Amino acid sequence: MLTGTLSKQTILNRIHHGIPLISDYLNLQEQIQPNGFDCTLRSVEILTSSAQISTDNSDRKLPDTELVKPNDDDYYELTKGPYLITLNEIVNLPKNIMALARPRSSLLRSGVSIHTAIWDAGYSGRSQCLLVNNTESIFRVKRDSSILQMLFSYTDSSVQEGYSGVYQHENIE
Repeated sequence: MLTGTLSKQTILNRIHHGIPLISDYLNLQEQIQPNGFDCTLRSVEILTSSAQISTDNSDRKLPDTELVKPNDDDYYELTKGPYLITLNEIVNLPKNIMALARPRSSLLRSGVSIHTAIWDAGYSGRSQCLLVNNTESIFRVKRDSSILQMLFSYTDSSVQEGYSGVYQHENIE
């Protein structure tokens, strides 16, 4: 039984053989890291309405969003507050691998945080995260910039049923 965080070589093997662990990346050599994979910014949306979470999904209401357009230099200029971001990369997790992600340290040093959920074994999709500018200053981020590092870990055994929630296959055209 394999456990632990996947190394660069294991991630590369899983990209090049079978269903790729991660695809639609921009530059494999730049994005692959010793212990993970740098994911990049595809788009930014602002939250424009209220949301609701309940005891079951029948009462869930996600907020409406509006696409933020980058300026002529391809930079998003983000004022203080939360933004829904979409990654370029598509993640395809087998039933024995899950993932976590952390923001790049340059974002933290800029007063910007990224919040993510857990990527469950069996998930496939182009994920979304919450980026928050915690400062009073405008934060400028260029489209396709590396913004978070995804870490992949083997589970102690394969799950019987992989992820099957409403976000399965999200944002895949």
